[in-house]
Amino acid sequence: MEEKTFNVTIYTDGACSGNPGAGGWGAILMCDGKKKEFSGFDPETTNNKMELTAVIVALTKLKKPCNVELYSDSAYVVNALNQGWLENWKTNGWRGSDKKPVKNIELWQELDKLLGVHNVTFIKVKGHADNEYNNRCDALATGEIAKNANI
Repeated sequence: MEEKTFNVTIYTDGACSGNPGAGGWGAILMCDGKKKEFSGFDPETTNNKMELTAVIVALTKLKKPCNVELYSDSAYVVNALNQGWLENWKTNGWRGSDKKPVKNIELWQELDKLLGVHNVTFIKVKGHADNEYNNRCDALATGEIAKNANI
């Protein structure tokens, strides 16, 4: 009997108070009518690190290989995947077009491993607009900062 491949929808967002500064991330996973929310905090980070962390943590929550539609308002994350930046970085020994080491290399390498497990389509959404799930992820991320950084 063939194992079912799950279709999962994920929304992610990262936030930072100061850049660098205190940061938070939020993610929502939806599958078969179920929805789970996750969030976290880092006392000293960047917005891009929080955006990547949200994606990585969300994908690590999947227990089996899945087909994933991942929605993010981060051009940094979405463009790196959809415009081939990640593949170019790997081909060039994790160096960017400027020949300098890629920033956040450990996070990109972790995400790259997860992309070998799951079939992920990255979709860019407009941040702080009328997208219910993106707004909820933003609230989770900024809520973590407010709760943990005493801002």
